[in-house]
Amino acid sequence: MKEEPITFTRNVSHRGPDDFSNLKIKEPMRIAAGTEGIYHALKHSFKEMGVTRSIPALFKMNQKDGFDCPSCAWPDPEHPSPIAEYCENGAKALADEATTSHIGKEFFAKYSVEELSRLSDYQINAFGRLTEPLILKANSLHYEPISWEESYQLIAKHLHNMNNPDEAIFYTSGRSSNEAAFLYGMFARALGTNNLPDCSNMCHESSGVALSETLGIGKGSVKLEDFYEAEVILIAGQNPGTNHPRMLNALEKCKKNGGRIVSINPLLESGLVNFKNPQSVKGMLGGGTQLADIHLPVKINQDIALIKVILVKLKELDREKGDVFDHSFIREFTEGYDALMADLEQYELSQLIEMTGVGEPAIDQVVDYLANAEKIIICWAMGLTQHKNSVATIKEYVNLLLLKGAIGKPNSGTCPVRGHSNVQGDRSVGIMHYINPALNQRIEKHLGFKAPEHEGVDVVGAMKAMHEGKAKVFMCLGGNFLMAASDTDYTAKAIQKCDLTVQVSTKLNRTHLVTGKTAVILPTLGRSEKDIQHGKEREVTTENSMGRVRASKGVLKPASEDLKSEIEIVSGIAHAYFKGDHAVNWKEMGEDYDLIREKIDLVAKGFNKTAERAKGVGYYLPNNARERDFKKLPNGRAKITLNPLPDHQLAKDEFILMTIRSHDQFNTTIYGMDDRYRGIYNERRVLFMNIKDMKALHLNKEDIVNLNSTYDGIKREAYNFKVVPYDIPQGNLAAYFPETNPLVPFNHFADHSRTPISKSVRVRISRAEGQA
Repeated sequence: MKEEPITFTRNVSHRGPDDFSNLKIKEPMRIAAGTEGIYHALKHSFKEMGVTRSIPALFKMNQKDGFDCPSCAWPDPEHPSPIAEYCENGAKALADEATTSHIGKEFFAKYSVEELSRLSDYQINAFGRLTEPLILKANSLHYEPISWEESYQLIAKHLHNMNNPDEAIFYTSGRSSNEAAFLYGMFARALGTNNLPDCSNMCHESSGVALSETLGIGKGSVKLEDFYEAEVILIAGQNPGTNHPRMLNALEKCKKNGGRIVSINPLLESGLVNFKNPQSVKGMLGGGTQLADIHLPVKINQDIALIKVILVKLKELDREKGDVFDHSFIREFTEGYDALMADLEQYELSQLIEMTGVGEPAIDQVVDYLANAEKIIICWAMGLTQHKNSVATIKEYVNLLLLKGAIGKPNSGTCPVRGHSNVQGDRSVGIMHYINPALNQRIEKHLGFKAPEHEGVDVVGAMKAMHEGKAKVFMCLGGNFLMAASDTDYTAKAIQKCDLTVQVSTKLNRTHLVTGKTAVILPTLGRSEKDIQHGKEREVTTENSMGRVRASKGVLKPASEDLKSEIEIVSGIAHAYFKGDHAVNWKEMGEDYDLIREKIDLVAKGFNKTAERAKGVGYYLPNNARERDFKKLPNGRAKITLNPLPDHQLAKDEFILMTIRSHDQFNTTIYGMDDRYRGIYNERRVLFMNIKDMKALHLNKEDIVNLNSTYDGIKREAYNFKVVPYDIPQGNLAAYFPETNPLVPFNHFADHSRTPISKSVRVRISRAEGQA
């Protein structure tokens, strides 16, 4: 990197370059995993960690006596493979965290935040692990070292200087352990605020709201073993081959036991076409397993229309045969059946089918599967949760399960597939911005202080509060808030209005470069690293996507002797703030994690003897939907609901854009520049488009275009994307995030859950400057 004279100000260039590398386009792959998956996993691991560091770490990941994968929240089987209980993206996540590339004071003395901000997110991440606490002083362009104690005292001073506790915002990433998240949430409440936004606000909040209102719990109801004997599995708005590859093992077992798998997604994703299981010789060398029996290429955000078609057809079959719906279950456990049957009468079937963009014969095949099945699982991810009507969409899928009696029995139920590895655990131990009176009572009883009784801000509220100058201190326990949040320009300006921003991080990301007046980076241990104090190795716990709590203990030598665990960092800040004068002994908590687990057992709902029971495979938290217990819902019954159709009100020149991940990416972390399953190499600024739409706009392959969205009279733009013809429904577009996040308006979000509309953004296309 060339050293340049400092002639610029801080935090101007905050989105990286818009230039192109050497884009190559190939045919999308139709086989997932296999030997090629192993090759790429090991290639990335050996490059980042070296062979001698990679092998022992990979062997311990997701094992009973090892550490939980730092990537997704897919559960581990009861008997994990002793050779490879991880996937390609899990290996990449481990390599990314355990890289031998490190950066410290010399690096930051050489490069200013402005120079670094001109780089891409991939380049920023590639520099390596942070090794010491750093401070970016007001009006400075360079981070410089600061001691741990000085950083704690600085943060405490800023917190004491606030006019009220709600001027502090405490954001949480889903990679944090239960212990760190619990301590963090309790510190915020002890300070006097419920400003606890977290990454679930941006992804599965819609799932939590929809499931809580219909089934009484904001979590899925299935266990991993339920997949094996399921008769039908619907996978909606999800790409497991890239985002949750270990899920393919469970789907393969379902197929071998005679189950049917239906893919419902605008894009046909490789992982559901053919899967070569890398955990067996036969799987790698054979022809693989065709997972999806049928793919329904539904138009973006037309799932409600699709499910209504299916329900109307099932209703007619039930009228003829009388046993398609589980009437015994409906009578005993639900309410709303008659209202739904009457509501379905108002729809014209042909109009619903047209809205979906799916051919009726394909829908009829799925109807046949469902009509003759009793054991049904529905899985979904952000393809359902990030729309204006996401909560209603998920409720419509729940309607299908309730009508079939496919809740609360083996091999059936709901499966929202969570993203980051402990995002569900964070919520379970108290990371929430809303008020839970029972939780507050337990806090007062067992921790000895009174929690605030007014609601805090979620992610959207945090952005707005900072933008309006109502927040002075913004702290992030992990994550890359700027690039994860919607409306990148708005979010960047909001962050810059804070007096102090604090990032607890393992690696450099763009949120370290767009900061408050003063910024502090506190480097932390990774999930895979040993956490040792006084010669004793410590462990933490996490909760997977299906509600099982298990222990996790790192095995690698830390990247630096100057790193601290997230728990130690939170306790250090809290101890500095309270100066040792508080009902909670924060310092002691940071030293003895069992003390935290004891408090979690007393304060967080469902946890019991965690220090003991979390060892090995761990234990499941209570789940009322799994037990067909709906007593806490109004009238003690699960809710069948009425859900209106979406109405996007598109102008003639507008398209619907959904943001997606590449195969070399997990959340906002970019591991590489390829998306080989979709045939994209060396580039991320691409726009997937139907060939008929391209012809209508006189666009050719690799033409360069700009995208813009207009909401409330405000025009937002994202520049320089190469057009790639792709099998996607007409009128629909797809492009990678975070490159397209600037198009997502901060103030347009899902009803009830306030999740950004990142999967259904109205956009227009224009040729880039200089294009013919």
